[in-house]
Amino acid sequence: MASIVESGWRYLITNFNDFQLACLGSFFLHESVFFLSGLPFIYLERAGWLSKYKIQAKINSPAAQEKCITRLVLYHFCVNLPVMIASYPVFKFMGMRSSLPLPSWKVVSTQIIFYFILEDFIFYWGHRVLHTKWLYKHVHSVHHEYATPFGLTSEYAHPAEILFLGFATIVGPAITGPHLITLWLWMVLRVLETVEAHCGYHFPWSLSNFLPLYGGADFHDYHHRLLYTKSGNYSSTFVYMDRIFGTDTGYRKLKALEKAGVEDDGEGTCYGKGTCNGKEM
Repeated sequence: MASIVESGWRYLITNFNDFQLACLGSFFLHESVFFLSGLPFIYLERAGWLSKYKIQAKINSPAAQEKCITRLVLYHFCVNLPVMIASYPVFKFMGMRSSLPLPSWKVVSTQIIFYFILEDFIFYWGHRVLHTKWLYKHVHSVHHEYATPFGLTSEYAHPAEILFLGFATIVGPAITGPHLITLWLWMVLRVLETVEAHCGYHFPWSLSNFLPLYGGADFHDYHHRLLYTKSGNYSSTFVYMDRIFGTDTGYRKLKALEKAGVEDDGEGTCYGKGTCNGKEM
């Protein structure tokens, strides 16, 4: 397997220069993984397949889904791609390389674990700031236009938010100057995680059922369907920051009610503080 990866990488670095791989290659990889992982959830929602695993009963109209896709293409070409190009000199200065030999899996895994920890910390505080009144109204409310999220809504946001929270994703690699293959793997994992967190479905095979402190779709869906002042659940991938600062209290109360046999109406109207669907429990 290692020899196959190395042979493929040798082909890339032989036929493309560092700038092409780091900027255009990263953009192409991001778009491919993002849309190929996110589009299926649109079709699941439209067809009503696997509806028993859908977290909210509400569905998005085709017009709303198409609006999301159109805006995403615009944002990706007008914001994401220029940021990748502008960031290239910084990454090169910090030591990013694409040459052989490839880094060991020990180095790759250590760096990616560090990126997850750092990203979770920065994202949590940035996300909480975006839920203050002025920033929510003028910036973050764009992302919350979809109270019933689907995979592609994960990157549907105001351009200022794309830059603001995108910093959390790139600061780790910018600090360590990783091999480009590590950066690509990190990007793929983050895209798959955020698409899954916004997919709107909680499956028996969802990673949150097996990995402690992993947020997943059920955790983040709760954040989308509540008012911004009550939502909580600000974490990115892992939920330890919400647990530490008590900003997942409402969600955990809801889970306790569900475990006790109290269920919501499927429309995201259950709240913490001892109430469900507006009724005292």
